[in-house]
Amino acid sequence: MNPGEFGSTGISWSCPIGSTASGKITLAHGGGGTLMHKLIKDVFEKHFSNPYLRQHHDSTVIDLGKVRVAFTTDSFVVKPIFFPGGDIGKLAVCGTLNDLAVAGACPLYLSAGFILEEGLGVDVLEKIVCSMRREADLAGVSIVTGDTKVIEQKAEDGLYINTSGIGIIKFEVPPSPKNICRGDRIIINGDIGRHGIAVLSARENITFEPVIESDCMNLAPAILSLYEAGVEVHCLRDCTRGGLATSLNELAEESQLSFIIEEYSVPIKDEVRGACEILGLNPLYVANEGRFVAFVPEEDVSNALDILKDLYPDFTPAEIGRVIDKQNSPVILRNYVGIDTSLPMLSGEQLPRIC
Repeated sequence: MNPGEFGSTGISWSCPIGSTASGKITLAHGGGGTLMHKLIKDVFEKHFSNPYLRQHHDSTVIDLGKVRVAFTTDSFVVKPIFFPGGDIGKLAVCGTLNDLAVAGACPLYLSAGFILEEGLGVDVLEKIVCSMRREADLAGVSIVTGDTKVIEQKAEDGLYINTSGIGIIKFEVPPSPKNICRGDRIIINGDIGRHGIAVLSARENITFEPVIESDCMNLAPAILSLYEAGVEVHCLRDCTRGGLATSLNELAEESQLSFIIEEYSVPIKDEVRGACEILGLNPLYVANEGRFVAFVPEEDVSNALDILKDLYPDFTPAEIGRVIDKQNSPVILRNYVGIDTSLPMLSGEQLPRIC
């Protein structure tokens, strides 16, 4: 990293915590942490509550009689729209595919809604659209409907994208937080923290050597391979906003169990760890866009890790923890010297506008 560039940014690495009670929305309400969950509970669930929303999963599973489908929607406001390893278009497609995949669905169809700022270059828009088409083609899905709106130039971000997705659930018992069992082992499919650092480096013009690229990718092939190999997958969650720590807290709350995470087992690339140390960030809370945690019985761990290593030899899938009876702390981090500490949900947001 160029120290001069870092010193000249004058940026803050976390968002204000804020409060829903103040009557004002802050950036932290979109960070995936405690404020976002409180906002969902106090406003959206309060008025929209129904059995589908109460599934509390990345996608809603809907029984249509002869077939079960997963349905999800997501909006993408990443800044900047191009970053090492991806762009907002790739992010939109992969993010939606991943929400379907962790619900145990085979993705089939996507929608794409665009909010464009006045003054956006048509060539830039076309580049993003081509990126989306490329990722959809690679995944074997079709973008079948969409919408376009144009607004006045305000934030100079250019565009925002909303995508929805539908997939077919082919497995008898789809993954769910309610299926997590005491004794389950927790697996992650690769190293963490790259997406958040990649976006930050592009936003603030910070140079890292080697270049840290986003892990943005479609997770469906890996997840479906686990099922097809007979691995008993109890639950899955992709670790996006709020990172690994926040995803684990969400699942612990839903399952009414606690997790012990071995800090030394969590794979983090040296360059990501170094960047986080310089910037004062905790990699356990940094966003990912190609990482998921899987909860499987102990006897399936070896098979699951072998499958993931064969699919992605450059990644470092690992067993990082286990499920225990409910404790005072939902997620317990056992550090490098064997001391247990609480690993809470993110309060504010380390890095705004990350997805």
